[in-house]
Amino acid sequence: MARPVQEINAGSMADIAFLLLIFFLVATTMDVDTGISRLLPPIPEKDQEVQTDVKERNVLVVLINKDDQLMVEGEILDLVQLKETTIEFFSNPNNEERLPEMKVETIEFPVGASALIPDGVLNIAVSQGVVSLQNDRSTTYGKYLQVQDVLVASVNQLRDEFSVRYFGKKVDDFNPLDPNDEQILEGIRKVYKMNISEAEPKNIGGVK
Repeated sequence: MARPVQEINAGSMADIAFLLLIFFLVATTMDVDTGISRLLPPIPEKDQEVQTDVKERNVLVVLINKDDQLMVEGEILDLVQLKETTIEFFSNPNNEERLPEMKVETIEFPVGASALIPDGVLNIAVSQGVVSLQNDRSTTYGKYLQVQDVLVASVNQLRDEFSVRYFGKKVDDFNPLDPNDEQILEGIRKVYKMNISEAEPKNIGGVK
């Protein structure tokens, strides 16, 4: 006489499958498209005056034509030359008239944070320059991002040089969660402002 086949208890299988599902949901990582990291200028306050009249010497016009050629003030440059030009434009070390005006501003840092600023008050000439970035409608997205990155890197280099000179370390070495470090970072951002204006694309054309 054949033995009766015993039924398999499948109740625990459902529990195991559920636990595996929870495990994979928790352990699996997913790529998230966060877009381009750019800090947009703040919306002006209601009573704040918006300055639209900018002197010609205070504007560095950077164009990218339809052939992805980079032109600065009508001259074709490469990315290395663009960085050098941008750094000179924002720093104006010799206070030349062809470069932006320098306005003395009072910037406060934490008292004792720098031996060069014992009282925490620094009166320093700050550039009034603005970089105007414009591109053709046919400019490739990759080239536009390359130029953007160079402009931002130029300002960041100036900030690092200032930070090392006055505080002995680069900007990234500060802790933004520390109140004193955050005040230092805020002051550095006021010394070298990220004055980069991005205009609407237009038909710039190419070099003939």
